Amino acid sequence: MEEKFEFTLEERRELGEITQRLKALVADEISEEDEAKVRKQLEEEIDGNKIRRDVFGQNPILLSFQTAELEVNEIGMKRDCVLAILLYNSVICGNMTVEDAEKMFGKSVAQIIHGLVRIHELYTTRPVIESENFRSLLLSFAEDMRVVLIMIADRVNLMRQIRDTQNTEAKTRAAEEASYLYAPLAHKLGLYKLKSELEDLSLKYLEHDAYYMIKENLNATKRSRDAYIEKFIAPLGEKLAGMGIKCHIKGRTKSIHSIWQKMKKQKCGFNGIYDLFAIRIIIDSPLSEEKMQCWQAYSLITDMYQPNPKRLRDWLSVPKSNGYESLHITVLGPENKWVEVQIRTERMDEIAEKGLAAHWRYKGIKSESGLDDWLKNIRAALENNDNLQLMDQFKMDLYEDEVFVFTPKGDLLKFPKGATILDFAYHIHSGVGNKCVGGKINGKNVPIREVLHSGDTVEIMTQSNQTPKADWTNIVKTGRARAKIRQSLKELQIKDGMYAKEILERKFRNRKVEMEDSVMSHLVKRLGFKEMSDFYRQIVDEKLDANDIVDKYIEERDHEANLKYAGVVRSAEGFSLGGQNAEGSGFRSSDDELVIGQNLKGVDFSLAKCCNPIYGDPIFGFVTVSGGIKVHCQNCPNAPEMRKRFGYRIVKARWSGKGQSKYQISLRIVGNDDIGIVNNITNIISKEEKIVMRSINIDSHDGLFSGNLDVLIDDTLKLEALLKKLRTVRGVKSVERLY
Repeated sequence: MEEKFEFTLEERRELGEITQRLKALVADEISEEDEAKVRKQLEEEIDGNKIRRDVFGQNPILLSFQTAELEVNEIGMKRDCVLAILLYNSVICGNMTVEDAEKMFGKSVAQIIHGLVRIHELYTTRPVIESENFRSLLLSFAEDMRVVLIMIADRVNLMRQIRDTQNTEAKTRAAEEASYLYAPLAHKLGLYKLKSELEDLSLKYLEHDAYYMIKENLNATKRSRDAYIEKFIAPLGEKLAGMGIKCHIKGRTKSIHSIWQKMKKQKCGFNGIYDLFAIRIIIDSPLSEEKMQCWQAYSLITDMYQPNPKRLRDWLSVPKSNGYESLHITVLGPENKWVEVQIRTERMDEIAEKGLAAHWRYKGIKSESGLDDWLKNIRAALENNDNLQLMDQFKMDLYEDEVFVFTPKGDLLKFPKGATILDFAYHIHSGVGNKCVGGKINGKNVPIREVLHSGDTVEIMTQSNQTPKADWTNIVKTGRARAKIRQSLKELQIKDGMYAKEILERKFRNRKVEMEDSVMSHLVKRLGFKEMSDFYRQIVDEKLDANDIVDKYIEERDHEANLKYAGVVRSAEGFSLGGQNAEGSGFRSSDDELVIGQNLKGVDFSLAKCCNPIYGDPIFGFVTVSGGIKVHCQNCPNAPEMRKRFGYRIVKARWSGKGQSKYQISLRIVGNDDIGIVNNITNIISKEEKIVMRSINIDSHDGLFSGNLDVLIDDTLKLEALLKKLRTVRGVKSVERLY
């Protein structure tokens, strides 16, 4: 039996104090009826023992009250957000549903809870932020913008509470997420205080020593630093006013996180950071005089204090790509301390402060214009202090052109809106796309046309006999998938063409009919095909009968008076050259062999280059697609593959009579690199009758030589005699015939 959940005395005390403060803050928003309903829900959770502490050992009910208070104080949220935060755990633990929340507290509260539940489900299945896309997916799940604000407040509160937790692994992960995800979101929303707190706490947990080193250095100099800033600002303001420049000047100390980032970037210690002090001069100037007055202020400052020219940043003449405009200069102020001064106008400051530019684009990551516009609207609503009446009008219309889905392994992929199962398959691999027959979305079987939605977990189903179809290009949304389909169709077309040719050749051989390309081309056109590929496709699909094609081919051939045979293409079993005798030019012998002789007529044959057969070698013939016959050695390196794949093209063959030609062969000789050995080899060859040396190529290395000899020779008897003599040469280790 599970241990009953209990509040500690300290938790009860703190909860009571927060409850009283919340009542005071939202007294005019939350009715007594609302309060009673919330109390009832929480009591049911506790009595039903449905509450469990989180991985940090934190009390979830207390955390929700802390977050609600922070949300009201720091962001300005009221009834709906407070109720959603307090009731969210009730939905998660199953004590109530979103529909129950809508009936009891209204649609707005239920809408926020629904968004929070979706985020919770996402974190349950994908607890680790793995890519930039994950941030986008979180935002797309937060359909109501208030959900994003609650997420930020909740993370700030969590970071405050986990300082003493013993679960260092979970604390590290929470700190990394705060730095990577929540701090940038807070920055975009103009929640600068929360943003700095998130960054500083993240640094505190992730790099403890660096945080406390900087903090101690800042604390040691705080009083003198504040006095110094005031001392720097006072005379500067007087002189600017004397020049007729209307402005106000702000002084600040950089955050611990910002200082640490500069220390790492500049690879220096705390004392090496120039701009611990930052002064911002904001000029009230008409648009036409902005640049002039900024440069006038710059001139005044550099007259008063020595500037560091290497630290000048002119984003006035050439603004940043995100629209940021300002002059930055670092000067050596009183007491020889470096101070960074930023000069800008009210308009420029508004652009900089309101985040006109995308935070992610500024950091070098692809921007999302929709995110910028949406967050600017939120910021405006917050700054206008209009009781957030605009909140209900805003919907999270982010990434309306994109969806984010997971692979079964948890990888996150981004697709355009409307992308299908087939897009997903081709994104994985062309082979997966080509064999795709459907898929599973969140475990449910779906067809290849099924549209993907953000948060889906997608699995592809394939079958080995599946092939891409032409209409698939209308199913996919991505150009990548469309290009892969077209490429696969092209490859399939080529493969089908080769297969169809094989089918036709087999039928023609069986009918003992020779197929000529010219006649076939005329036939294809007469059958109404503009492309040979369409003709071959119908044969493969069995829409055309190969036997009918042969009949029609014969009809076409008989109508052409000038038909000429390019060669005989037939199988070894059906080979026949006519009734000439064995000693004649060419014939079909009694044992069905092709007899190769000098006077062979009626057959186009040649000796294969891969093995260079010579008279006396055991041989066979191979009928080529073009009609001729290639003569190979029985031990040709390509013979096994030819017999395996094209056995029907093999023709038995032998030499006729006596060799009357010279055949070229190559010999490989290896031996000791002795003086005169090459000369001895060439002398032997030159003394042999009817043997001609065509070339010699010798290479020497480490006392050995090796070389290739090309010679013309009559037959295998001459070859054997030559090999025997070469092997007797002193220093020769081996002599082998290559081909």
